Amino acid sequence: MIEAFRAIFGASSGVRAFRAPGRVNLIGEHTDYNLGFVLPVALHLATTVAAAPSGGGTLRIHSEDRGETAEFDVASLTTIRPSHAWTDYPIGVAQELIKAGVEIEPANLLVRSTVPEGAGLSSSAALEVSSALAFLRGRAIEPLQLAKLCQAAERNFVGMPCGIMDQYISVFGRDHCAVEIDCRSLSHRLVTLPDGIAFVAVNTMVKHALAGSAYRDRVAECAAACQTLGVASLRDVTPEQFAGAESSLPEPVRRRARHIVTEDVRVNHFVDAAARGDLRSMGTLMVESHRSLQHDYEVSCAELDFLVDAARSIDGVLGSRMTGGGFGGCTVTLLREEAAKGFSQRIAAAYEQQFGVIPAVHMCTPSAGAGEMQS
Repeated sequence: MIEAFRAIFGASSGVRAFRAPGRVNLIGEHTDYNLGFVLPVALHLATTVAAAPSGGGTLRIHSEDRGETAEFDVASLTTIRPSHAWTDYPIGVAQELIKAGVEIEPANLLVRSTVPEGAGLSSSAALEVSSALAFLRGRAIEPLQLAKLCQAAERNFVGMPCGIMDQYISVFGRDHCAVEIDCRSLSHRLVTLPDGIAFVAVNTMVKHALAGSAYRDRVAECAAACQTLGVASLRDVTPEQFAGAESSLPEPVRRRARHIVTEDVRVNHFVDAAARGDLRSMGTLMVESHRSLQHDYEVSCAELDFLVDAARSIDGVLGSRMTGGGFGGCTVTLLREEAAKGFSQRIAAAYEQQFGVIPAVHMCTPSAGAGEMQS
């Protein structure tokens, strides 16, 4: 990374590299912005930003994947408007840091990422968190403040009304563990996963254009449900309460709310099943989550549904579901560890036969959260 940095920016002293992981969410989809529960793991797939001070009052950011360099006047960072490009993420972070009283110094940044874009594995949060650490260059920040600041960048500058899950798990990820996040209290607990299992993400390699607008629609529909039900958040509605009040909700708001209410319950049941080593129940809950996302929340698509159905027919698979915002991206599949290699080959062949596209398949290894990399 340092060699690549110097090849782009020239000889430079004080190069430091900061890593932030992507994530896969095992269960608990679209519950974060409803202040509910989620259960992600941080991944070995990550974005790394190498940074060093520069002269001339300029911030230069080079994306290795795109082969593009963008330059900004440090003194004018607060006046920059969104450009709907990849640079919106680090610039949004820079603006939030400035609001928090952090001085952004002239610097050269090299961005390298193994998190695939548009796959539902949180490439945006990985870029936000790694950029924030690069701007800070070792200056202290509380981990929760870091996650909240990066979420604010995506909401305020990028314009995506996201919950905090992606940034939170990128900061708080832990080796060998899932992290159950309470998105209201912003507390978490580590969840040890049973031995002998694996999680595999399969990328549809598509992202349908509906994704961005539909996400905003779902946020608004959930807010409408809260207003009708007289609650601050759907997190406050139990399944029993929902059953007694759902007739007051119009369609499709009723189905959107039903997904959120039942999904929160599924997260807690999944954590309990993991503690018991009840693999069958874990798999069943994942499939139930997908069906709810498919029919009630309506954020799936033909490619995701095919991958879930095809996965369930393969030996060793215990459960499968879409993960991420939807309308493309990835599924995550729970299977017995010894079946992982055969699964990867069979699911890729089935998907290619159906859609003429070879999907990317990623083993999901629970990994540590963000930090500085040491040479």
